Amino acid sequence: MSGTETEPVTTGARPGTGTEPGTVTGAGDAAAAEKVAAQFRELYGTEPDGVWAAPGRVNLIGEYTDFNDGFVMPLALPHTAVAAVTRRTDGVLRFHSAEADPASGGVVRLDAADLTPGQGGGWAAYPAGVVWALRAAGHAVTGADVHLSATVPTGAGLSSSAALEVVTALALNDLFGLGLSGPELAVLAQRAENDFVGVPCGVMDQMASACCAEGHVLHLDTRDLTRRQVRFDPAAHGLRLLVVDTRVRHALGDGAYAERRAGCEAGARALGVRTLREVPHEELAGALARLDDPTVRAYVRHVVADNHRVARTVALLDADDVRAVGPVLTEGHASLRDDLRVSCPELDLVVSAACAAGALGARMTGGGFGGSAVVLTEADAADAVAAAVEEAFAARGLRPPRIFPAVPSAGARRLR
Repeated sequence: MSGTETEPVTTGARPGTGTEPGTVTGAGDAAAAEKVAAQFRELYGTEPDGVWAAPGRVNLIGEYTDFNDGFVMPLALPHTAVAAVTRRTDGVLRFHSAEADPASGGVVRLDAADLTPGQGGGWAAYPAGVVWALRAAGHAVTGADVHLSATVPTGAGLSSSAALEVVTALALNDLFGLGLSGPELAVLAQRAENDFVGVPCGVMDQMASACCAEGHVLHLDTRDLTRRQVRFDPAAHGLRLLVVDTRVRHALGDGAYAERRAGCEAGARALGVRTLREVPHEELAGALARLDDPTVRAYVRHVVADNHRVARTVALLDADDVRAVGPVLTEGHASLRDDLRVSCPELDLVVSAACAAGALGARMTGGGFGGSAVVLTEADAADAVAAAVEEAFAARGLRPPRIFPAVPSAGARRLR
């Protein structure tokens, strides 16, 4: 990664502010910590040992590249999973979510020694999987009482599952004195989702939740996890980055994600490389000519081109040319729609309506098949662009989308 700087691994630290991990980073964090701690006290009858937060993320550019050892550019959202946790020594795990359906039975009780990949458990499989991954890696996690509350929309492609995993991992890391770095926690959280829950995701979501910095996007090389915080402050340029949640819920465990991953791996084998990361963009045309399967060819074209779009975006941000990022986003959406075939009519409608209303660019973000899009627009046009998207949905008889600004925020951190 050209110009990459590997920052000191300090989970949740805010660069340039003097804020150290383990401190409260603002009034919002303090209020969230008190609220979740109070819920913990009411639920378990004791004071929690601590409260932690981990954010959801939105990916600016670089989609379906992370499991190909490629490049991504996520930013953390203000929306978080917050966990109040107390350490136990009897092997018992108790998980509770403020947002879980009461019909699911309230507190989920499990035994740490009996955790088995694929055992199910609904939402609780994500934090339980983290315990399993930590123990499988040789870390003595002897139980915990956990209460979770999250503001990351589920099924919206904003990494609600990664936020649950990372906040659990960070809390247990602190409580059991494991001494793991942010990237190490992210990799363990990814293993929880891959091997315990059964979703073959790449590492981007967990790395974004663990390692993003306020006011930046994370330029991440998923091959070796080197990373660079790239300044990204749309407001300073008179711009706004909007997230449009289509409210079309997606589920990555249904096989579509796994099929794309398998297709990319087949393309790499056919080209004689370990991963598609090794195919240079300038050699793409020749590589495509060597592939007989049209589906695999389309997947390869998307991945190699999207890696190049990440490089272009980094160069534009480094040159302070934020507006020029817009067309790169729209180009990326066309690739996701046509080559990877992971968009849906609602996501396509967001992009077309936003661009027709004057947005600088837009694209779906996340795993697709529903979920969210990002829209880059002039700040003084943001309301009109949002209204145009809402009107387009209404004209189609669709449920109104949820639209909010994406403010680059801090990664995982201890609140108290």
